[in-house]
Amino acid sequence: MPRKATVTRATRETNITVSIDLDGAGRAEVDTGIGFFDHMLDGLARHGLFDLTVRCQGDLQVDAHHTVEDTGITLGMALAQALGGKEGIVRYGSCLLPMDETLALCAVDLGGRPYFVYDAAFRAPACGGMDTQLAREFFYAVSYAAAMNLHLKILYGENDHHKMEALFKAFAKALGAAVRRDARIEGVLSTKGSL
Repeated sequence: MPRKATVTRATRETNITVSIDLDGAGRAEVDTGIGFFDHMLDGLARHGLFDLTVRCQGDLQVDAHHTVEDTGITLGMALAQALGGKEGIVRYGSCLLPMDETLALCAVDLGGRPYFVYDAAFRAPACGGMDTQLAREFFYAVSYAAAMNLHLKILYGENDHHKMEALFKAFAKALGAAVRRDARIEGVLSTKGSL
């Protein structure tokens, strides 16, 4: 069965549509109105090998917070729908990703119990027009909307652009590993027999 989903979420602050194909080729069409965030989402699609479309109209005249957080919520909802019952997936994924002087760690469990751990510090309040503190809000929103256990950490680094990009790419690689199917898995990968 195709593992695809499209979710539209509209509030008084944002109107967002996200489409994802977990078995894609890394193609992305992203327009959130925040160029740097678009660049991060493009990297997420490419390195996770997901086909991803994101269309967002947000209240950027206020700030970028609602756009980034609500995109995370909508992406998490789309991931949950695309995964369906999670039959046959590896469930866990991790990545230790270098980007120049930066090293980022990401670990994912798609077991259905949301939890989020984040350890990343930035030198500047913004990176490429996106508030650096919004990275945490995005990943938190994805993890809870998709009911995933997500751990992210910058082990070391200097350049904020490299740190932010390393987080998104490490997440992409870890998530790509976790959603991978393995023909040896019957049903779901759990000692309980259900997720």
